[in-house]
Amino acid sequence: MTVKFNPDTDIPSLKGKVIFITGGTAGLGSASVTALAKHEPAHIYFSGRNTAAAEKLIASIKKDLPEAQLTFVNLDLTSIASVNTATQQFKHDRLDILMCNAGVMGTPPQLSKDGWEIQFATNHLGHAALIKQLLPVLLKTAEAPDSDVRIVINTSEGWTMHPKKGIDFDTLNTTQDAPFGNWVRYGQSKLANVIYARELARRYPSIKSAAVHPGIINTGLVGNLSLGNRLFVRATTIGRMVPLEQGVLNQLYLSACMKKEDIVNGSTYYPVGKELQKLDDAATSQELATKLWDWTEKAFQV
Repeated sequence: MTVKFNPDTDIPSLKGKVIFITGGTAGLGSASVTALAKHEPAHIYFSGRNTAAAEKLIASIKKDLPEAQLTFVNLDLTSIASVNTATQQFKHDRLDILMCNAGVMGTPPQLSKDGWEIQFATNHLGHAALIKQLLPVLLKTAEAPDSDVRIVINTSEGWTMHPKKGIDFDTLNTTQDAPFGNWVRYGQSKLANVIYARELARRYPSIKSAAVHPGIINTGLVGNLSLGNRLFVRATTIGRMVPLEQGVLNQLYLSACMKKEDIVNGSTYYPVGKELQKLDDAATSQELATKLWDWTEKAFQV
């Protein structure tokens, strides 16, 4: 059963809490920054690559909330070096909510700056690198008796389009070009989000980690696709596309409203606050989860 949820009235006070949101300059990320700022957190860091959009967002929020504490972090998730540099701008000794929101979808064949398939590099590896860098402060925050530390990773129901083997590790250093390859690559990266959230929960149980599917939303991810791919998305989601203000609800609910004790650590949630029960063999494989973790740790070194 899904939850009726109004962020303005249902999110409790966030006083004292520090938040970090990736992809915060547009779409779901911008909506998340705006919604959470209303509940008086101590500080919100948000990342992206569009400084002008970040400045506009800060000005917009401060117009209504002049005391809001906001820091824009210029971050390129396709580069581990950029992630490592960006995290040096984080100056607080606590971090309560890490929302891994940024992502790409259905992009043409391309390699990241570090030489990995671009969707996997952006949607999984860049966020995994950010989590690794911020993990010490997350764990320190979780040591307090009344702590409520959460990592929320955006996935998509597109995870079901993953390759038969789940993740094609052997060719991640190529563009993995093939018929319908852009969607298979997308599914592979979104499966990684599902698996990584579960593995984080297993390794670090003091932190609540969850993968969230926001729903089918007409954001820039769709608008930036080629005509053929836009038609594909619309044809496969007829009657299910929701507006941005509805699409942002799931990640806001999991990150700031759902009771800590009600979150099944490592699970995947569909809108709003509904735990996904039907996962396939790849999504539930501990062998694949361990392999993904080990591959990711090695990729940080490249």
